[in-house]
Amino acid sequence: LCVGIAQEREIQKSYWIEQSAGLKLEAMMHVHDCDASDLDKEDRHEVLSLLPSYEGKSVLELGAGIGRFTGDLAEKAGELVAVDFIEGVIKENESINGHHKNVKFMCADVTSPDLTFSPESVDLIFSNWLLMYLSDEEVQDLAERMMTWLKVGGYIFFRETCFHQSGDNKGKNNPTRYREPRFYTKVFQECNAGKSYELSLIGDKCIETYVRNKRNQNEICWIWQKVRSEDDKGFPHFLDTVQYKSNGITGGIGQEREIQKSYWIEQTAGLKLAAMMHVHDLEASHLDKEDRHEVLSLLPSYEGKFVLELGAGIGRFTGDLAKKAWELVAVDFIERVIKENESINGHHKNVKFMCADVTSPDLTFSPESVDLIFSNWLLMYLSDELVQDLAERMMTWLKVGGYIFFRETCFHQSGDNKGKNNPTHYREPRFYTKVFQECNAGKSYELSLVGYKCMETYVRNKRNQNEICWIWQKVPSEE
Repeated sequence: LCVGIAQEREIQKSYWIEQSAGLKLEAMMHVHDCDASDLDKEDRHEVLSLLPSYEGKSVLELGAGIGRFTGDLAEKAGELVAVDFIEGVIKENESINGHHKNVKFMCADVTSPDLTFSPESVDLIFSNWLLMYLSDEEVQDLAERMMTWLKVGGYIFFRETCFHQSGDNKGKNNPTRYREPRFYTKVFQECNAGKSYELSLIGDKCIETYVRNKRNQNEICWIWQKVRSEDDKGFPHFLDTVQYKSNGITGGIGQEREIQKSYWIEQTAGLKLAAMMHVHDLEASHLDKEDRHEVLSLLPSYEGKFVLELGAGIGRFTGDLAKKAWELVAVDFIERVIKENESINGHHKNVKFMCADVTSPDLTFSPESVDLIFSNWLLMYLSDELVQDLAERMMTWLKVGGYIFFRETCFHQSGDNKGKNNPTHYREPRFYTKVFQECNAGKSYELSLVGYKCMETYVRNKRNQNEICWIWQKVPSEE
């Protein structure tokens, strides 16, 4: 059956007229009546907590529905336009939220070129469960139009159900597209406005309400910011040439690794936890415990599995990983550091300790032998080329269905412990996302982004959103 775009919109419209009959919340939540009220409250609270500041700003809500978010958005926004393409639905929204005098209600189809706003007039574009009801071409077209409407520095927030349906309310002839998250990431990454502007990924993550209540990691949200393309063009090229202008050192990859090694020999003198945590001594113990607990809680199951820990250091995570792993290899390139790790965690008989440089081709493992590759603050100490090379090698070592977890400090330094001649690369998150998205093993396999989020320990304790982690899974390309 070949369906054109116009016909598809009619199918979508018929579906939503049926779904919104009676204007029930559970239809909008895709769950049974008994779950909808509690889940709605918790879900709304979480989604709203993730939004960038929009107080007194211009907000556009696409696919506003009966107003699950409209009232809350209206309380802070300077002005809000709520759009939905089912007349009965947007009228119900207006009957509930019309007392907010800063809200304009529009019955319009987001895919129609007739729906337009002034260029660079909107501070925040918000949608919840919208793009999954559009075709691939419609998503791409809407992304470009949203980019045009958005002010420089403005944000796009959207949330979609990925992979497969989340709720129990299946409905008839469900035309929803349950895509892989990487589709949305790719579309918005490639979006630009005359090549003068682009969208920078600020964050994407699973909605924890669904993880807790439904054991469901398919509810995923993204936050993008419109930035000038030239704002970050120079940085990757600067890294490529490995120039440290602060101390006049220039050199190639081999020289950079020597600089890194010297830096870490200095940092690990006395083997203090504070050096590994990049903070003052008095904070390190408390922050370490909370941070470790959060990182470990994010890992996919690895019980009875083969785990490879790269950049293991003095063993912040080694002992915990060893408790569940069937076999663990802990690798670090500073001899006294890995020896200290072994002195602490050597009683775990399932752990092998290796002094090796992760960038060296001499460090290798059998193809498709590892279930989980784990690293914490590693890639930020490698050049762009070394990150790309290591990503390809990790992909080779990883079993099909296996996972890569890494966490890096992005944008700028998180801690107070600056050290001398710090050679760290504080990159934008999209650098890592792009490298691992483009990674493949002979085009037969690729890495699928399973999760990406800011470390909440640093948000709570340091008001710092620069600590970011990624989880990737190796999957056959045809999936």
